Amino acid sequence: MKEQLEDLPRNSKEKYLETKKYFAKLKKKTPKRLDILMQDLHEKEFAKTDCLACANCCKTSSPIFTDKDIARISKHFRVKEQQFIAQYLQRDEDDFMVLKEAPCTFLDVEDNTCTIYDVRPKACAEYPHTNRKKFIQITNLTLKNTEICPAAFNIVEELKKKLPL
Repeated sequence: MKEQLEDLPRNSKEKYLETKKYFAKLKKKTPKRLDILMQDLHEKEFAKTDCLACANCCKTSSPIFTDKDIARISKHFRVKEQQFIAQYLQRDEDDFMVLKEAPCTFLDVEDNTCTIYDVRPKACAEYPHTNRKKFIQITNLTLKNTEICPAAFNIVEELKKKLPL
C-alpha cells in the first residue's frame, strides 16, 4: 500500500486527461449495466484493500458534513451543534460545511482509525463512492478521488479495461 500511495500522485496525473475523456464518452453513451459493473469492481478492490493501511482521504481532504451528520456527531460529544461547528468546521467555497484542517481531527494517526467511526459523516462512510447508484452522475468527483484514493484509482483503471470505449 505504501508504494501504491507514493506512486498515486504521478499515476493519477499521468492518467488524468485519459480518464476525463473516458468519463466524457461514458456520459454520452452510458451502458445500462454500469452501476452493476462499478459495484462489482468496488467489491473486488475492497476485498484486497485495507483502508487502515492508507487513510490518505483522512489525511489530505475533508468530507462534507451534512446537517444530519452535525446533529449526530454533536449528540455523540454531548455538545450543542453550534459549539461543534465553531470548534471543528467551516464553510468552503462551495458553501459546504467541512473540517477546518487536515488531517482530520478525528483520525488517530497511530493506527489510522477513526475516533468517531460509529457516528462518522455519511461522506466518510460512503467514500470513495465508487459503488454508488447512478455512478455516471459523480464522475467528476470520482476523477478527483483518483488523486486521493489508490482504490478509486484502481477501480477506474479496471473499469476502462472492462468497458473500453
